[in-house]
Amino acid sequence: MRSGTATAAGPGPLTGRTALVTGGSRGIGRGIALRLARDGARVGVHYGTNKAAADATVAAIQAAGGAAFPLGADLADPDAPEALWAAFDRAADGLDILVNNAGIGVASPFARIDRAEFDRVFAVNTRAPFFLTRGALSRLRDGGRVVNVSTGLTHNAVMPELMAYTMSKAALDVFTRDLSKELGPRGITVNAIAPGIIDTDNTAPVIRTSDAAWEQAAGYSVFKRVGAPEDVADAVAFLASDAARWITGHWLDATGGSLL
Repeated sequence: MRSGTATAAGPGPLTGRTALVTGGSRGIGRGIALRLARDGARVGVHYGTNKAAADATVAAIQAAGGAAFPLGADLADPDAPEALWAAFDRAADGLDILVNNAGIGVASPFARIDRAEFDRVFAVNTRAPFFLTRGALSRLRDGGRVVNVSTGLTHNAVMPELMAYTMSKAALDVFTRDLSKELGPRGITVNAIAPGIIDTDNTAPVIRTSDAAWEQAAGYSVFKRVGAPEDVADAVAFLASDAARWITGHWLDATGGSLL
């Protein structure tokens, strides 16, 4: 199954639970939203600016018999978390799974990175998950799940031109570890997952420019292929399930062996 499709939803391990996936309209986020819905969760599909993409993801979930609703907010805006939760409260009563997936990056040599771009990367990738999660605490039921989407780049230096992006995700890794201890008494697990190179709209301008670029991207993985959104989504679904109840504060390498 490709990430743009959905299989029929039905009673599953997440039936009766409500999830919110930030950046859930496209790419990895869309794959996660489809997978959680397939497992029975009702999914809030967050989008930044592309409402049509969010509506398409919601429609795909509903067509497969699942339940979903769109939520819009520009996470670079400091007031976005409050606005997003206000919209969420109008659509749902309580939360079981929060997936902080939304993220942006900027590729630039260290000496030339633009200050405004730097600030926006940290606003979306670090500040937004921090305050969005804080806002979730009064809504997140005991025994809930928080999954933060990080990157394998926090564990190597293969792309120094993405330094600002990597720094913002490294902060998210620390947030994951510390928050897991904070929320442990409530039975809430907090984990991070680190995708490798995934075939999405964001990576297409780099990895789909030529056969050579595609082969180079595939060569990073021990499986000699480029990852698909469902490769990450399946792992997120595990972390969101009862089967992962004893796993918290963990950074899960989902790079296809790219760090070996």
